[in-house]
Amino acid sequence: MDLNLASIVTESAGRVPDATAVRLNDAELTYAELDECSARLATLLVERGLGPGDRVGVMLPNVPEFPIAYYGVLRAGGIVVPMNVLLKRREIAFHLGDSGARTLLAWHGFAAEARDGAEDAGAELIEVEPAAFAEALAAHEPAAGVAESDEQDTAVILYTSGTTGKPKGAELTHLNLSRNADIASRTTCEVNEGDVILGALPLFHSFGQTVSMNASLRVGATLTLLPRFDPGEALATMQRDGVTHFYGVPTMYGALLHHPGREDFDTSALRTCITGGASMPVEVLRGFEQAFGCIVLEGYGLSETSPVASSTHPGRERKPGSIGTPIEEVEMRVVDGDDSEVARGEVGEIVIRGHNVMKGYWQRPDATAEAMRGGWFHSGDMARVDEDGCFFIVDRKKDLIIRGGYNVYPREVEEILYEHPKIREAAVLGVPHDEWGEEIGAAVVLHEGEELSAEEISAYVKDRIAAYKYPRLVWFLDELPKGPTGKILKREIETPAAA
Repeated sequence: MDLNLASIVTESAGRVPDATAVRLNDAELTYAELDECSARLATLLVERGLGPGDRVGVMLPNVPEFPIAYYGVLRAGGIVVPMNVLLKRREIAFHLGDSGARTLLAWHGFAAEARDGAEDAGAELIEVEPAAFAEALAAHEPAAGVAESDEQDTAVILYTSGTTGKPKGAELTHLNLSRNADIASRTTCEVNEGDVILGALPLFHSFGQTVSMNASLRVGATLTLLPRFDPGEALATMQRDGVTHFYGVPTMYGALLHHPGREDFDTSALRTCITGGASMPVEVLRGFEQAFGCIVLEGYGLSETSPVASSTHPGRERKPGSIGTPIEEVEMRVVDGDDSEVARGEVGEIVIRGHNVMKGYWQRPDATAEAMRGGWFHSGDMARVDEDGCFFIVDRKKDLIIRGGYNVYPREVEEILYEHPKIREAAVLGVPHDEWGEEIGAAVVLHEGEELSAEEISAYVKDRIAAYKYPRLVWFLDELPKGPTGKILKREIETPAAA
């Protein structure tokens, strides 16, 4: 069946041409302008030799040029390879080389690394500086319509974080991304024409791409962008633009909740918030809802699932700590090491099947076969399902700590740490130990001006959890290392030499 993800823009432009599609501070693009700019870029790319199925790297921050580039590549018949703007020369060369991309659209502020990486990979660099880019687009006629493509053709190759080795490119089809945006916009976000979505999540990431950009532009809403998340800027934008929807990762919610000037901003238009990317501490969720007078829904997904797989839903009972139930047209199960479904309440690995599951890993048949055993995508996330069918993430399979033969899931310990009024952020991880194999360690960030000893923290958790689970090793940091979406990067947390 014919389907091109770029039709999201052409259809909305036909329906609401004068509505604001994308905004960055005072700069705005209407749907008609976004449609025209992406059509002009399609012509430019085709003139430079882009053919059906050719890959194009897109290395742009949250600026209006991102959707222009994204939909421009798609309507020319190409495949988008979104790339983190903070990548360095070697990483850029890998992404371009592995995907076979011969062209890279990169933001002028990151041009030095992009130029070197593109040169190493033998790719052409198109530097994106707003004025020069607009001039280049104006010199080309808009392409008519969108390139023909099948719904099962690859639209985007999203590279996974590579925590277990070199990044792998998840091939997401036009159908994967179109259906996921459609279902998310209708059943979880409940976003409509005229709503305003705060685009604080990086658009090169699957969460920001599908839930912020594709879902919003599909319905004729306005996406107001933040190139870099800052809680003060986010609050000011919410007030200025009357933001109705905010999507973010838990650390963003914590930063907004604890911003000292929060009450000075009018955020009364805020209606629906969605958190994903990591587990949301229950105390942060409750505090945010109370402070902002809105509903916070927890979603779950991965790059390989376009990304949304499950969510709590508006108007239904929400259980604190639960990622809800699978969305429309998606099935989820919890299985043991033999891929047999476990009993309700037992912990196992989440496996997923549905419209949202990737085509496979780009040119990695062995990795694809391993991840897709039995026709189900194996997530690597450990969870349990309660009597109502609600899923609760326990932890990443690879984050499991085994202390003296006992399984310890960091998420459970972190929930207790977040309940302490003096603790702002915490991450629990396994530390090698001669006797126990692994010991429980906790890296802790305190609220400004607060004091707390490691011994007090250990005692606090010990009073609330089984003895083998509490952290014996506690150390303090000014800030926890975070990725581009604000997700805490445990692999970058250094254990003190004393441990």
